[in-house]
Amino acid sequence: QVQLVESGGGLVQAGGSLRLSCAASGRTFSISTSGWFRQAPGKEREFAAAISRIRSGGYYAEYADSVKGRFTISRDNAKNTLYLQMNSLKPEDTAVYYCAAREGSVVVTTTYDWPYWGQGTQVTVSS
Repeated sequence: QVQLVESGGGLVQAGGSLRLSCAASGRTFSISTSGWFRQAPGKEREFAAAISRIRSGGYYAEYADSVKGRFTISRDNAKNTLYLQMNSLKPEDTAVYYCAAREGSVVVTTTYDWPYWGQGTQVTVSS
């Protein structure tokens, strides 16, 4: 099993920045892909960003079009921590942000392909 705990959410004005963190524990060696999803009130949970380890030892990242160019996903393997740097925040970025992990090395955007989830952290962007 893998346990994920998010932190770093909060209230920020439009145009501001936040950095989310996700600390992983347990069978972290089995995880090849980590990601962030978000769920706004009354909406389905949606993919935001993910980072996956590739065979050469490097990583590649993918982003939803809605966050591309504003959000950056990264990971610190020594700390077993995933990050999401969010810049130029907009009110429509308001949501609960969830960290997720999967063992496969392919980035998938459907929630049912991710077996491990954190409890979520609230991000609120005021206009």
